[in-house]
Amino acid sequence: MKTLLWAALLELPQGVESTASEPTTDADGVVHLTITSSAQSKPVEVRILAPRALPDGGNRRFLYILPVEKEGDSRYGDGLAEARRLGLHEKHGMILVAPGFAELPWYADHPTNAKRRDESHLLEAVLPLVEKRFPSGKPRRLLLGFSKSGWGAWSLLLRHPGVFDAAAAWDAPLMKEKPDQFGMDGAFATQENFEGYWLAKLLREKAEGLRGRNRLAHFGYGNFRDHHQRMQGLVLELKIPVVYADGPERKHVWESGWLGEAAGALEAMSR
Repeated sequence: MKTLLWAALLELPQGVESTASEPTTDADGVVHLTITSSAQSKPVEVRILAPRALPDGGNRRFLYILPVEKEGDSRYGDGLAEARRLGLHEKHGMILVAPGFAELPWYADHPTNAKRRDESHLLEAVLPLVEKRFPSGKPRRLLLGFSKSGWGAWSLLLRHPGVFDAAAAWDAPLMKEKPDQFGMDGAFATQENFEGYWLAKLLREKAEGLRGRNRLAHFGYGNFRDHHQRMQGLVLELKIPVVYADGPERKHVWESGWLGEAAGALEAMSR
């Protein structure tokens, strides 16, 4: 079995090839582009909302609003729409980016399915596309999500601390130890692959490099209060500074009132 898995891994492409459509702009000022990516099973959209007074090109901040569902599903609302309603792009001078994914995203690369590499798609297709449109000498990339995408925000920062500056998660299963719930099996496939994204493990491995300044924020509570409380215990044990708030209780959706607080924490951490 291990031999077959290793052979499959060797056959996976090492880079992501992508092309993008011509952009269109809707009545709300949101720019829409479609990416055809070798890391996704079908073309997916990227939506971008920039402030009217675009920050200087040498010091731009990009807020990646990570979806909790695959493209086309909206059971939990729309993160970019809520951010636009709150005016976060104008309030914080941030370029808001909402990438889409063909399958339920856990922000991981599947070990054998070349068309389900969400981490690589974000890093190698989405980021270059966005930053080509908005060049920046030293871009500051911020990650925000909840539930699955809150997990994803933290894992992306912990795995790529030189790429991303700060990450905020709300009501996320941060202390999961196995890929056995919430569609995780389809995204991670194996325990071995999952362990490369296991947040508690990554925090222990990278604790020393995270002690200099706040780069992580997490907020509860909704469905996963226990996960946030246990995660706070872990980061205190590891002496990693974080922004944390236990409550108030809110519904497990984008529009329940937590988004502005999380974005504000990211803005403060990125100054």
